Amino acid sequence: MRDKTERWITIRVAPGDYHEKPVIARPRLRLIGADRARTRIHFGAVAQTAKEYHRNGWGTPGSATLTIDADEVEVRGITIENTYDYLANDRIPYGDPARIGNPQAAAVLFDIHADRVLMRGVAMLGYQDTVFTNGGRALVQDSLIAGNIDFIFGNGQLLIEHSEIRSRPRAQPPGPDGFQSFVAAPSTPLSQPTGIVFYASHLTREKGVPDGAVALGRPWHPTTRFADGRYADPAAVGMALYIDCVMDRHIHADRWTTMNGTSRDGTVATVFRPQDSRFGEVGSSGPGAQGKGVAIAWKEERTYAQIRSQFLSGWALTDR
Repeated sequence: MRDKTERWITIRVAPGDYHEKPVIARPRLRLIGADRARTRIHFGAVAQTAKEYHRNGWGTPGSATLTIDADEVEVRGITIENTYDYLANDRIPYGDPARIGNPQAAAVLFDIHADRVLMRGVAMLGYQDTVFTNGGRALVQDSLIAGNIDFIFGNGQLLIEHSEIRSRPRAQPPGPDGFQSFVAAPSTPLSQPTGIVFYASHLTREKGVPDGAVALGRPWHPTTRFADGRYADPAAVGMALYIDCVMDRHIHADRWTTMNGTSRDGTVATVFRPQDSRFGEVGSSGPGAQGKGVAIAWKEERTYAQIRSQFLSGWALTDR
C-alpha cells in the first residue's frame, strides 16, 4: 500500500549494480546507497526511442535513468548512469541513415514537481544531456557530473558545490570554431534570478578531450508553442555562473558560444548569442582559466552567499 503520510521515508540500497529506471514521486524520501563506488543504478534509454517513458511523449526527459518529481528528496552515496552507447552513434558520419538524430540520454531528471532536492556524494554519468533540471531547486554537493554535450541543462535552479564537472570525449572532432563540447545549456526564465551555478568546483576532463575544445556554456532557448506559432522561447534567457572554480586546459579561451534555436518558419536558423545571456565567471583558477572570453553585458550583483541564502529560503538542510 502506498504511504501517503508526510513523514520521511528512507530507502537504503545495498552495494551492487541495479538495472532499473526508478521514479521518485513521493515527497520526503531519502535514497541512500553504500557509496558511489559500490552502489550503481543504470539504464540505457535514449531520446530517439524513450518517448513512451514520458507523460507528454518527450524523448529527452523520458530517457532519464532516475527521475525525481517530488518535493524534499535526498539522494546520497549512489552512482546514477545512463549507459546508452553515445560514442558508437557519434562515430557514424552525419548524413548516414544509421546515425540517430536524437542521442540525448539523461542520467538524472529533476522534473516539474521537484523542489528542495539534495544530491550528496553521488555520481551522475552520461554523455549528452546528463543532468536535466526542469523543476524547482536542486543542490548538488561533493559529487561528480560527467558528460560532453550540454550535459548540465534546463530551466530549473541548480547549485553545484565542491564537485567535479568532468568533460568526456566525443568521436567527432571540434568544429571550425574550435568547440567540440559544452558544459552548461541553461534555459532559465527571465523571471527567475538563479539558474545553474557552479561554486568551488573542479572542471576536469577524460583522456581524449582536446585542449581548448569545451565551452563553459551556451544559451538554450527551447522550442515552445505560443499563440502565434511554435518557436524558440525568447524569454528563456539562460543564467550560468561559475564562482571560484578550478579549470583544466580543455576550456575554450572564448569561454561561451552561440546556440541555434527554432525560427518562426520552422527552421533552426535563429542564433542566440552568449553576449545576450546571463553568463558569468568569477574567481576562476587553473590552467584553463586563461582566456579573453566574449563580452557579456550581464553582471551578477549578488555574492554567492546571497545567491545561496535566497536559494535555500524555506529549506532546512539536514546536517552534512
